[in-house]
Amino acid sequence: MVTYKAKMVERIHLPPREDRERAIEDAGYNVFNLDAEDVFVDLLTDSGTGTMSQDQWAALIRGDESYAGATSFDRLESAVADVMGFPHVIPAHQGRGAENVLYGTLLEADDVALNNTHFDTTRAHVANQGADPVDCPIPGAPDPRAQGDFKGDFSLERGREVVSAVGEDRIPVVIQTITNNSAAGQPVSVENTRAVAEFAAEIDATFVIDACRFAENAHFVTERESGYGGSTVAEVAREQLELADAIVMSGKKDGLSNVGGFVATDDPELADRCRQRAILYEGFPTYGGMAGRDMEALAVGLREAVEPGYVEDRIAQVRTLASLLEARNVPVYTPTGGHAVYLDAEACFPHLASSAFPGQVLVCELYREGGVRGVELGSFAFPGTDRPELVRLAIPRRTYHREHFEHVADTAAAALERADEVTGLEIRTEPEVAELRHFTAELEPVSG
Repeated sequence: MVTYKAKMVERIHLPPREDRERAIEDAGYNVFNLDAEDVFVDLLTDSGTGTMSQDQWAALIRGDESYAGATSFDRLESAVADVMGFPHVIPAHQGRGAENVLYGTLLEADDVALNNTHFDTTRAHVANQGADPVDCPIPGAPDPRAQGDFKGDFSLERGREVVSAVGEDRIPVVIQTITNNSAAGQPVSVENTRAVAEFAAEIDATFVIDACRFAENAHFVTERESGYGGSTVAEVAREQLELADAIVMSGKKDGLSNVGGFVATDDPELADRCRQRAILYEGFPTYGGMAGRDMEALAVGLREAVEPGYVEDRIAQVRTLASLLEARNVPVYTPTGGHAVYLDAEACFPHLASSAFPGQVLVCELYREGGVRGVELGSFAFPGTDRPELVRLAIPRRTYHREHFEHVADTAAAALERADEVTGLEIRTEPEVAELRHFTAELEPVSG
């Protein structure tokens, strides 16, 4: 049951096919380079693209824009403490700003950072410090058809292998991303989080949870993990997060806001070190790159994210899109996780090698066929890694309806009808930072 109604709408339109053909070519076959007005259904990301509630809009009005000591920061700090359990909060303009603050504080050259699976900006921030990002997914995570309730879990076996290979002293941080975005939004169990916390303590590493989608993860725990069937999302979220030494958060996800993020910790010494770095890169510690009004909206959003009904509606939308795609025989990563549906591009275009970027080809075909914008999370986005060829269709919060999802499913089916006709892509230009190339690189159809 949907527990909200619309109070504001935006008109959208589907550009003619010839315009879409021209737009994708002009964009260098990279949908990040498309103008938003040329997109009909935008599933590029769920980060900051959702619809805020009336209470969040009302909170904007009381924003305190004081440079230091703003009351808006006090409300954000209280929300983080109440919902997530951490007393020290260092705000940032968004999640990657928070990553810069935290990982710039914790990591040095030649360090190793372990993660269930690093996402793009996390990997880039680790590498930017001269450190080595190492993924520790469980064995079934890369397989779109493998079943499992918590395919996002951290592999302790893999983590211990890395410790044996490089030594404890080179691993100052262990990270767990919930839900596991690079593993198709799969959830992480509380049991696994507790085990990872113990592992991090054994090797004297700081245990960090990337909490971007903490409420979605808690919902899956209440559905799937033994002993939590009678718990609320709020109860599970706090129990799981408090196992960490620190969290890094993009408020643009389960903060339900359009901007903002933060680092939070219960370690006063780590908090002070982060504040000093935040002053250099983000701003004074009581605003950290956010306007007071944005801190107000984020404070409200954090509380709304764990309210009964919200996450159920959210996950139901993801499952609706997945079922519509499966009904049209579009290969989907299963089981469906949170925030997005992931398409199996390798199964869609089995004639294309990974070097021809089948995921990016599928992204372009979705736009060409129906003005739908998704994002590739495979060999193009993660060069040098052994990732499955996936395309993520991320659903903005409280924004689209079933009719939009039916259009997306019809578009994907139409793209597959022409599967034998499509050719691969090759990179024409790319930036120096390989971990971020998918944001700005330009491609072209494979010649010959």
